[in-house]
Amino acid sequence: MEVKIRNRSRLMQVLATLLLLTLVWAYAQLEWGVPQTVKRNLVQARGSIMAADGKVLARSVDGKRVYPQGTLAGQVVGMMGTSNGLEGLEYAYNRVLESGEDVHLTLDTFMQAAAESALARAVPAHEAVYGSVVILEARTGRVLAAASYPRFDPNKWREYSQDDRRNRPFLDVFEPGSTVKGLVVAAALNEGLTTPTARYDTPMRRHVGGRWGSVINDAVQHPLTLTTQQVLRYSSNVGMSHIVEQFEPEKMRNYLLDYGFGADVDLPVVSTATGRLQPLRNWDDLVRVTNAFGQGMSSTTLQLAAAYNTLANDGRYLPPRLVEGAAGSTQRREVLRPEVARTVRKMLQEVVEEGIPTQAGVKGYALGGKTGTSQVVVDGRYSSTVYDSVFAGFFPANAPRVTVAVMVHGAKIGWHGSMLAAPIFQEVSSEILSNWAAVPQPEAAPESPAK
Repeated sequence: MEVKIRNRSRLMQVLATLLLLTLVWAYAQLEWGVPQTVKRNLVQARGSIMAADGKVLARSVDGKRVYPQGTLAGQVVGMMGTSNGLEGLEYAYNRVLESGEDVHLTLDTFMQAAAESALARAVPAHEAVYGSVVILEARTGRVLAAASYPRFDPNKWREYSQDDRRNRPFLDVFEPGSTVKGLVVAAALNEGLTTPTARYDTPMRRHVGGRWGSVINDAVQHPLTLTTQQVLRYSSNVGMSHIVEQFEPEKMRNYLLDYGFGADVDLPVVSTATGRLQPLRNWDDLVRVTNAFGQGMSSTTLQLAAAYNTLANDGRYLPPRLVEGAAGSTQRREVLRPEVARTVRKMLQEVVEEGIPTQAGVKGYALGGKTGTSQVVVDGRYSSTVYDSVFAGFFPANAPRVTVAVMVHGAKIGWHGSMLAAPIFQEVSSEILSNWAAVPQPEAAPESPAK
């Protein structure tokens, strides 16, 4: 018996020694540059990651993985470790790339660079923590840009923190705030619950929800009566409380689901987060009202862009696409009647041109959109000092080619959506319009919204 025990003990020692040597060798390969013929061959054979305009975002050179565009789309591309992808598309499409196949993205490097540059100027200037921008092609749902700040260079990935490597447009969840008003007004118009010219009593504050309800407030001074159009222009929470008063909770919640909130983004293989909608059983009068101005629900920048793209695409929701040829869902769905989507686009064009022309508009061009400023929940309560600045819009408003969503978190200076997110939208839009060589129109005023 003792002999058997000794033999087993020796066997275990041998196995442990072999395991230790294997770990030491692996560590040496990673840290000390020990010759790695097998690894070199694996890397050399790895496929490239390409942008839609043909620029190479990742490729193998002399047995090393290199990222020729540096920080451009760094968080989307991710990085490769010793022999496998560690994050981003390098990780998500590791097997495809290992087999030597190239991965072709929908990203447009010009738009990606424009979005990253706008964030790089605005986020530090407002002493914010981070930000993200998503640009979608309106008629296809193709992701033309997915920008994050701070920037990240996968060539030097060990020098960056986990936060800096985070693909924020797809993973950061936040309350979208008043941007949701444009979408809820569209749903109410679609249901025949309001018209652009319907008028409501709008004091600066109103109690909703009965005995167990709460007082909601407006931030921008406005007349004591507002039309639906003016509710959007002045971003009136009180006005929204009237607009959704007759909206059945289940119907209104289903519209938000159809816009893509509270559901997984159908983006194959790529990691994305899911925003939240409260369960229907919680939808009392107060929850219905707060959801009408984007509070008590959550979204990612990608989800917000896809929701607004429904307006840009004549009422049809399109699942976003990032990789060409990826087998995603074909579940395009009709959310709004086309004429309703067009009416709301005109309303949101007026919001920009009459409400925030110097912050979000580009003179001579028809842009539409809506700001949002949302308090951030800290330790279970809404903070009075931490905000998310948000904007969602599209252009040209009469026949949109792109939809843009912007989110910046934690600004200490000028955190309102009109002060921070809207100017980022303006800068990105101006760059894209210039690149298109789009001719400005002497009159870009919207037509009167349909009654």
